[in-house]
This record gives sequence, structure tokens and C-alpha cells, in this order.
Amino acid sequence: MEMQWWIWLVFGIALILLELVLPTFFIIWFGIGAVLVSLISLAAPTLQLDMQVLLWVLFSSATTALWFKLFRRKQPDVRWTADSVIGEVGLLISSVSQFQKGRVRFQKPILGNEEWVCVADSDIPSGERVRLVAIEGNTARVIRA
Repeated sequence: MEMQWWIWLVFGIALILLELVLPTFFIIWFGIGAVLVSLISLAAPTLQLDMQVLLWVLFSSATTALWFKLFRRKQPDVRWTADSVIGEVGLLISSVSQFQKGRVRFQKPILGNEEWVCVADSDIPSGERVRLVAIEGNTARVIRA
């Protein structure tokens, strides 16, 4: 049985368009594999169906593996995590004690906020410099700088 090159092209484009509807980002690689098989079938019109299917499986697997090995190797962006701001120094604008929350202001925004509600393990009067040691939800844990 001989399968025409344009059938692979239509199949590939349909899979790529299906990817626009489904949020999987996985079907596109099978569509790219089908488009590549259509180009090879156009160049070699005597290619048998079983070889075309084998090429489609190989191309789809290769593009999927290429995506997961090369392009998804990016490291996570740590600029917007709590660990990246530990150690920042701020100015205490309202006093804090072990059982009373205070407020601290930082020179540059910490995770989008310049002012944070803060807690501490000891009494610290307002106007003191404090160092950020942890972020616990919406509260900053500070110590005297």
C-alpha cells in the first residue's frame, strides 16, 4: 500500500493545530514528525508505508527527546524565591518583640513589597537595622543586624 506524501502533511498539520487546542505541549512533536515524513515521501515517492510509519515514530521520538534533553534544561529562576532574598538588611519602622509584630522597610522591594510585617525572637526598637532570616508566608522573620 502506498500512502501519498500530502496525507502525512495534512496529518502533521492537524496534529500541530490540535496542540493549539490541548494544553499538553506534547502532540506537536508527533505533528513535526509527520511533516518530516511528508517531506521525505515527497523526495522518495516509492517509500513503503511500513517505512514511512517507522520514520514517523523515529522522528517523533527524536524531536520529543531533543525537547526534553536540550531545550528544557534551563535552571529555575531563583530571583523570585524567598531563598534569594535571605540576608537583606532593612530598617525597622515599628518596634517588634517576641509576642508583637512590627514592620520593616527594605531599600529595594523584596518579592514585590518594600514593607513587610515582621516577627523576631527578641525585642528590637524601631529605627534599628534588621537582617531578614526567613519569610514565613506573608511575614518576615528578622534579627538585629
